[in-house]
Amino acid sequence: MKRLALIFMLLVPMVMLAQQATVGGIVIDEKTGRPLPQVSVSVGRISVVTNEDGAFLLKLGQAPKNIVVSHLGYKTKHVSLHAGDTENLKIRLQPTVIQLREVVIRTGNPREMVETAIRKIPDNYSRQPELLKAFYRETAMKRKHFIYVAEGVEDMYKTSYTRGIGRDRVAIVKGRRLLSQKQGDTLGLKVMGGPVLPVQLDVVKNNELLLNQEDMDAYSYSWGAPEYINDRLQMVVLMEPLISKDYALYHGKLYIDNERLAFTRIELSLDMTDKDKATRTMLVRKPLGVRFKPRELSCVVDYRYNDGITRISYLRNTFKFNCDWKKRLFSTSFTATCEMAVTDSQSEGVQPIVSRNSFDSRDSYYDKVEYFMDPEYWEHYNIIEPSESLDKAIRKLVSTYQRN
Repeated sequence: MKRLALIFMLLVPMVMLAQQATVGGIVIDEKTGRPLPQVSVSVGRISVVTNEDGAFLLKLGQAPKNIVVSHLGYKTKHVSLHAGDTENLKIRLQPTVIQLREVVIRTGNPREMVETAIRKIPDNYSRQPELLKAFYRETAMKRKHFIYVAEGVEDMYKTSYTRGIGRDRVAIVKGRRLLSQKQGDTLGLKVMGGPVLPVQLDVVKNNELLLNQEDMDAYSYSWGAPEYINDRLQMVVLMEPLISKDYALYHGKLYIDNERLAFTRIELSLDMTDKDKATRTMLVRKPLGVRFKPRELSCVVDYRYNDGITRISYLRNTFKFNCDWKKRLFSTSFTATCEMAVTDSQSEGVQPIVSRNSFDSRDSYYDKVEYFMDPEYWEHYNIIEPSESLDKAIRKLVSTYQRN
């Protein structure tokens, strides 16, 4: 799978928990006071991530004694909770300072380290089928304004990491969509296969995307500065396009646990040197008269270690592009973002998702869910809380829809 596709078109107008306890607040940088997005907040296998404003809300079956808060480049924090003191938390994370004595200077071949991590995938990742509960959101912005929001809870069935992704499935549990009603926003986009991106972009399991012999030969490898994730030292390997291929390559940054030799984070950015190749990777089709200009395709995939297993935990995929029309002087910028956070996982008694109930990679999420306006729509499900700007956009889209 080397394509992460968008399609343009004209738009005309695990087991649910009984809610017994919630833990919420904001996570900030201890030194600067800056809110930290995409921070993992967890209790055992149940987890969420903070939004762009650093805010989170964790819904649990019973009140926990503590939560674990972790983020790339920061010391992991175990926060003790007291009865009646689980809301409006202000959690300060301390940046990690890497001491020279802690760093093992790597003089070997960084590609060999990547290949060693690949060989250890069966040891570090699940050898049995698992069912993951996840929250998924996709948004589209025209310039700086949200014109489309779709989100939902999904079940994700994953086979053993000794197999490929061919039998992995995703099913929508509950979902909604909101769409701008303005005539000037009628040029929109649909992300094809959005909810199955956690299957397609599981780089560790889907070796067709990057970690296969043919693709790996197309890159050069070098050591990056080491980092800490969950208080564990990470080796960092940088990948850069080395030779030309028929398709666009990526700029990559691979984080490998120094002891377990497991991939813990993978960052990819599509090479934009050849705009035609980048366009073929990003675009399926567009209306006549519209010129497509790609600017960015990037993704981040995080993996979290729990119960002796490393599992996919978070994914964010971003498309940026411009469109202009014949006889118009200026182009319009668009940004599409897909975000997924695994909120729970189950390893016992797992059954495959039936094919007829699964979401297909050729499907558009927009076409599979309904327009919902209920403020209590998510009930007891764990979700990625909307940022302040997104929350305002949602209220505005709902208000416009109701007036029309």
